[in-house]
Amino acid sequence: QVQLIESGGGLVQPGDSLKLSCVGSGRTFSGYAMGWFREALGKEREFVATIDWSGDARYYANSVKGRFIISRDNAKNTVYLQMSSLEPADTATYYCGTSRFGSVRSDPKDYVYWGQGTQVTVSS
Repeated sequence: QVQLIESGGGLVQPGDSLKLSCVGSGRTFSGYAMGWFREALGKEREFVATIDWSGDARYYANSVKGRFIISRDNAKNTVYLQMSSLEPADTATYYCGTSRFGSVRSDPKDYVYWGQGTQVTVSS
């Protein structure tokens, strides 16, 4: 059974940093792109960041470019999202997913498996 488990969410103040982790099991993820998406209350799931199978290529949503960094450790079947300069607009449930492709992917339709999500709340 394939599982993705996110962790690291929480309540932080504007300007703070947070690091999310997503650990996979039940499958080898090293050959596939991974991504982070988020859902704010009442909104559709939106793309945040993606990384290719090797970790060499990354792609970000404009809203997080320069503030978030995606990385992966294939030996640990883990993908990370380092978030800095957090803003209230970043408040959402964050989901990690694994794609059916090896290259970077920003369309959630290209993702096969999803985690259960971790809540990030940015508020003063």
